[in-house]
Amino acid sequence: MAAGPVHERLAALDLVDHHCHGAVTDDPDRAGFEALLTEGEAWPGVSPFDSPVGVAVRRHCAPLLDLPRHAPADVYVARRAELGAAEVNRRFLRAAGAGVFCVDTGFAPHPVTGPAELAAAAGATAYEVVRLEGVAEAVAAGGVEPDAYAEAFRTAVWAAVGRPGVVGVKSVAAYRTGFDLDPARPSPAEVTRAAGRWLARGGGRLDDPVLVRELLWTAVDLGRPLQLHTGFGDADIRMHRVDPTLLTDWLHLTAGTIPVLLLHCWPYQRQAAYLSAVFERVYLDVGLTLHHVGPARAGAILAEALEITPFRKLLYSSDAYGVAEFHHLGALAFRRGLAGLLQERVDADELSLPDALRLARWAGRDNARRVYGLPGGPADDG
Repeated sequence: MAAGPVHERLAALDLVDHHCHGAVTDDPDRAGFEALLTEGEAWPGVSPFDSPVGVAVRRHCAPLLDLPRHAPADVYVARRAELGAAEVNRRFLRAAGAGVFCVDTGFAPHPVTGPAELAAAAGATAYEVVRLEGVAEAVAAGGVEPDAYAEAFRTAVWAAVGRPGVVGVKSVAAYRTGFDLDPARPSPAEVTRAAGRWLARGGGRLDDPVLVRELLWTAVDLGRPLQLHTGFGDADIRMHRVDPTLLTDWLHLTAGTIPVLLLHCWPYQRQAAYLSAVFERVYLDVGLTLHHVGPARAGAILAEALEITPFRKLLYSSDAYGVAEFHHLGALAFRRGLAGLLQERVDADELSLPDALRLARWAGRDNARRVYGLPGGPADDG
């Protein structure tokens, strides 16, 4: 499709990537790079380069390394190593064209850039998103009695969100319990009993349903935007338990309190769209999904997400982790996918050009500024 005014506007827009992670600071070999390309595993004889995301990397990222499009995998990895991690990260982060990154610092099985390093490499601004499960696990590791756990967790969370540059919190309840939880706030006695069970087995991974419920309700008390992983993830996910509509009763109980941001969503983008259409403070993105399907299919995913989503409810994120290619590829897929979708509606006279340009700006930047209260945009007033 030929580029039109909407493509031009989105191509030039400083995005707000409202959910991402750091990029690795070392130079992975081919096996290490392939492991970072997939949410699954790099199985013997099955290379992640031979997947939609692997093909998209070779097609759309190779030119930024001064390679021809579709460069062979070995050539691609060798060129990355030749340039070095710092230069690779700089090239891809700047190519992403994001003016702001909101960085989840709670997942770092590899040495990765923190918010400040990411911002410096990108020539942008970065903020932090605090992962709540990490705070809880640190409290347990530090030593606490079961009847003191709830207060210790709350104190630690308030301290974490009070750090300069923190704009929100995140939960990975999807990975730990799924969303088919009792929606009610647990009683203090329930929390103490659950903490006793968890601490008796040494703490560690927080996967007790009662303590996850306490964590989600603590997020409500914080009053900060809450990001929730939904849908697509690694093999730790039980997909049938991460449909965001399982949160419906909890969303009824917490309606009107905090912004709830449903991350990623695939294959539940339509369910997430429904929730955004009926709950005032529910928002969504299709990050992670877009770079895994690549620019060729991004428009189809966005079209489903936008079937009923109010236009002030869609945000951009990459959910890039590990390889800076994903920061770039996520942005490219979003820009092209949304531009193609909106331009098609303009061409069919289903949408005016001024409206299309406004909606592109909202989704790519202004909705996130509003929800998180970032400089340059109005705070979310519900």
